[in-house]
Order: sequence, then structure tokens, then C-alpha cells
Amino acid sequence: MKEDHVILVNTQDVQIGTMPKMEAHEKAQLHRAFSVFVMNDRGETMLQQRAPHKYHSPLLWTNTCCSHQRVGENNIEAGKRRLQEEMGFVTDLKELFSFIYKAPFDNGLTEHELDHVMIGTYNEAPVINREEVADWKWMRPKDIQEDIALNPRRYTVWFKIIFEKFYNHLIQNQS
Repeated sequence: MKEDHVILVNTQDVQIGTMPKMEAHEKAQLHRAFSVFVMNDRGETMLQQRAPHKYHSPLLWTNTCCSHQRVGENNIEAGKRRLQEEMGFVTDLKELFSFIYKAPFDNGLTEHELDHVMIGTYNEAPVINREEVADWKWMRPKDIQEDIALNPRRYTVWFKIIFEKFYNHLIQNQS
């Protein structure tokens, strides 16, 4: 199986090359990524629990899906592709904001990403890909915030960083 490559970028999100995904995480190279948050009409966010055999963060809860763009793929296309691959559905997505973060893992790898955060709406149950996802659930953003404070080890390192920015965006943009 051919290893996926990530798109290396500078701090202005200009592509400066590509690198095998594992190498980029070993060397903590800044690369392009995306995070999708799907919400329903009741204002709840769909979370996924990562599959037990993932090479990092197995069985931890995180946002609806996230991954890396492929060369030639825009952010929305990438988000829809990965949503279909992991959660078994596609919905319209809108990009909210992007930011850079760096998060080391216990296994020596580091996420150093320029992350494009997107939102979509969906009201059905997903058809999860068991190779990627162990479980899923709907939670109100306020409840997620409270549970992260009480049980931080249940959540992926990057989700705790991204969710804080996502939650603040929701609060600031309430109508």
C-alpha cells in the first residue's frame, strides 16, 4: 500500500512541497490539514471515537472527521471525501477559519498543522467505517466543553485544541 503524502506549507498556507505522512509527523513538519464538525438541527455536534487499531489516539473521541488534503484537492473536496470515507455520508461544508497548532503525541509523533476548520449540517445516523471509527454520538457543544474539562484523557490532543476555537467561533457568531 502506497503511503499518503501530506502537503507541506509555510505559515501563509503556501505549498512548499510534499512529504510522506509518517515522516512529516516524525519531523514535526508544518503541513495542511482539515477538521470537519457536523452539527444537526438541534445544535448538537457529531463526535467520532477513533478505531482501536489506529497508530495514535486509539479509542479517543474527536470531531466528526479530520485528515489531510491531497495535492490538487481543495479544502471542501477533501472534507467531503473524508466524511464519506469515515462516516458514510456527505453534506455541504463551509470553511469557518484556519489556524496553526502543534501537538506532540506520547508515541514520539507530532501534529504540526495549518488546520482548515469546516462545518456542515446532517440529521441522520452515519454509516461508520469500522476501519476508521469505533463509535459515534451527538453532543451539545456546551456538554463537550464540560466533559473535556472533567475527562480530558477521553479526547484526542488536537480535538481539545480545535474544539476550543470552534466553540468560541460558535459563541461569537450566534444570531
